[in-house]
Amino acid sequence: MNKTKIVWSVVIIVLLFSTVFLALRCVRVQEELKQARTVLEIQKVNTKALLFTKMLIEEVLKSETEVNFETRLQLENSVRRLGDENILRQWNIFVNSDDSVVAQREMKNLLSDLINKINIIE
Repeated sequence: MNKTKIVWSVVIIVLLFSTVFLALRCVRVQEELKQARTVLEIQKVNTKALLFTKMLIEEVLKSETEVNFETRLQLENSVRRLGDENILRQWNIFVNSDDSVVAQREMKNLLSDLINKINIIE
């Protein structure tokens, strides 16, 4: 009878330690998952910002001709996908500029806002 009690006690202790170990490991893995999701979300935002910036540079700054309607629509949709009110506001200021001097200044402000939107992950 004593031997059975000892065996059961050992089994219960082993199961208890295993449960505690697995619970701690589960908590750690959940924290890592949360961090990974945060990094992924930052990367998605960065990708959108970089794609819009690239399109802006290629289609507007490097353009030798006036930007056509289709390109403007693509840029507008791209800037809206960023989901950043400040950048959208700056975009609208740029688009509605009356002269080239104001447009150049607002383009610089827009590019600055876009660069500031990008988060560097260390």
